[in-house]
Amino acid sequence: MIKVDGVSKHFGKIKAVDDITFEVQEQENLILLGTSGCGKTTTLKMINRLIEPTSGNIFINGKNIADEHPETLRRSIGYVLQNNGLFPHYTVAENIAIVPQLLNWDKKKTEKRLAELMEKLHLSADYRNVYPNELSGGQQQRIGLARALVSNPPVLLMDEPFGALDNVTRANIHKEFKALDELKRKTIIMVTHDVQEAFELGDRICLMDKGKIIQSGTPADLLFKPANKFIKDFLKDQRLQLEFKAIRLTDLWDLLPDGHKQINVSTLPASTDLWATLETFRFAGAETITISKNKNEIKTIVFEQLMSAFNQYKNKQAHE
Repeated sequence: MIKVDGVSKHFGKIKAVDDITFEVQEQENLILLGTSGCGKTTTLKMINRLIEPTSGNIFINGKNIADEHPETLRRSIGYVLQNNGLFPHYTVAENIAIVPQLLNWDKKKTEKRLAELMEKLHLSADYRNVYPNELSGGQQQRIGLARALVSNPPVLLMDEPFGALDNVTRANIHKEFKALDELKRKTIIMVTHDVQEAFELGDRICLMDKGKIIQSGTPADLLFKPANKFIKDFLKDQRLQLEFKAIRLTDLWDLLPDGHKQINVSTLPASTDLWATLETFRFAGAETITISKNKNEIKTIVFEQLMSAFNQYKNKQAHE
């Protein structure tokens, strides 16, 4: 869906982005991860032509974005900012309806879509006529997301979308983000400096430093097959928690004992990560958990069996 080919951006003698290449598949969530000044936000802004590259090409769905008018391009791409970018003198409804107005939607179509998104994002209809400063940070961010999604664009760009939120609000929005069906149908590039967020939300991660991509791969690739010492050092302080978020039950499937479904136990899909599984054991009070895979395959495990499989998996990765 998105191809960045040999792209650079120079500001005078400073190479903000230095000859990077990557691709994003349809309906994939790619995270651009790195410290401040590594070039990730500049890269994002080049994809919707808020910044023009010094060299290289960017393609969306096979078309070179340089051949499109910038305003037309931006109307076909959802864009979410860290500070939500809402207009303070517009109501919630007016903020969300900006793009539909630019696209000349009729009032009925706009109203229907607005109501649909507010319901999906757990926003009461009572908020339609209030102004952004009357909302909490989490509510403002949901409005910013609704505005980006309202025209149903195939591509969504997100620049530190949850960076201004407190930890509790951010954790809740992460859960909503992963569950929202609208987002599962999008091709997403998200910028963050939060390693935990990248591992929780990303299908793949591009770890950047000094304008270059140091390694691109799945969260598990970065943890268990780091390209160099920089990658190891970048992740080492949070490694155990990252492992719990990167490894999913499906990765451990062959290491888990066979078992049949039992009554009155929690059931999780095999796509669940270890962190969420451990939370089920701890906070849901489950003594056993049933895992379902492909509808026909079922295993029931206790905590000790999960941790045994986790350790076997880690040992296996270490020796490959």
